[in-house]
Amino acid sequence: MDKTVLIVSYYWPPAGGPGVQRWLKFVKYLPEFNVKPIVYIPDNPNYPIIDESLSQEQLKEVTILKQPIKEPYKLAALFSKSKSKTISKGIISENTQQSVIEKLMLFVRGNFFIPDARISWVKPSVKYLKAYLVKHPVDAIITTGPPHSLHLIGLQLKSSLNIKWLADFRDPWTTIGYHKALKLTEESKRKHKSLENKVLNSADDILVTSQVTKKEFESITTRPIHVITNGYDTEQSGTIIRDEQFTLSHIGSLLSKRNPKMLWRVLQDLINSHDDFASDFKLHIVGSVSQEVVNTLEKFNLLAYYKNFGYVSHKEAIVFQKQSQLLLLIEIDSPDTQCIIPGKLFEYMVSNRPILALGPEGSDVERIIKETNTGNYFYYNDYDALKDQIYTHYKAFKGGRLESFPIGLQQYSRKSLTATLAKLV
Repeated sequence: MDKTVLIVSYYWPPAGGPGVQRWLKFVKYLPEFNVKPIVYIPDNPNYPIIDESLSQEQLKEVTILKQPIKEPYKLAALFSKSKSKTISKGIISENTQQSVIEKLMLFVRGNFFIPDARISWVKPSVKYLKAYLVKHPVDAIITTGPPHSLHLIGLQLKSSLNIKWLADFRDPWTTIGYHKALKLTEESKRKHKSLENKVLNSADDILVTSQVTKKEFESITTRPIHVITNGYDTEQSGTIIRDEQFTLSHIGSLLSKRNPKMLWRVLQDLINSHDDFASDFKLHIVGSVSQEVVNTLEKFNLLAYYKNFGYVSHKEAIVFQKQSQLLLLIEIDSPDTQCIIPGKLFEYMVSNRPILALGPEGSDVERIIKETNTGNYFYYNDYDALKDQIYTHYKAFKGGRLESFPIGLQQYSRKSLTATLAKLV
């Protein structure tokens, strides 16, 4: 191997969800580009989602370093196990529906744990890794967040060892949507901005997953910023039998604010005005769903057409995607979410099923879907256009013609993306 890189990550198998897959796949392909990865992770993490199937993808020859972590969510569970688990997943109730306990937990999380609940892992990790790196030098270290406290590990190692450091932002820091729900004091907001500024102006290179985040960070730092999106990998899922009914499937969590009332009204109108559509239609959601979303589905008389499969393994999620008729991608209608590119988008794109996406104007998702010809993107005021498109898809389904015709997907393969990363190392 020509280079060796130390990767500091909180999420690693058996953790489930998109956060673990980005670096699991990079580690899988880095050796093919003459980069040897060493991975540093917590020894006893409190993962909100477990997916044992991802453990099968770990390479046996990769060195894994572990150190214990103190998890405040375990303590929080003594007060409210359900709220602790949902908050750790990012599922936060609307402000008017929050209990006193939930409000207190959000205030404590936002103001006593800056930048996040894994801050206590920074000091012991720096001590352990400094000793390790003296004996086992590497060419670079990479920290990936969230949790963004891991970037403080890179910050201190960079300061004491003067080692090349790449800070990877899977999501933004101070502009991420849930920050507004954490009930931050003005002093806490200043601390977050100060830490963000230090990280962005100390790292040798900054990695982001979207052009929007790159533009945001360019107003804070002059350090090199590189866009390396998430991507897709070749998934073996055997023979797939397409759903016989007209299934509209959403893979992933539907949080309280990710509740597209316009879509639910469109579906209600189509059901009421077309008996054949009502007979064929099914709404499948694979992942956690907030009670607010369920209540809204009930309001629009959609519960009879709705089925929640809960969280499934990544391999099972791939099967759901490929057997569905239409794939639904929903993002909150806010400028804060323009930079969010869900990891599932890239797997959607190679599932050979059309994508139906809703989100804010000017998002990276809109650009990618249009460039790759993988579906249609709508704003939250596009009621008539959305209704017409769904019914057009339905007629194509009835005629056996509902397909996707993507172009230019190779640039988003995990192997191609890793080639870009390897050059930076």
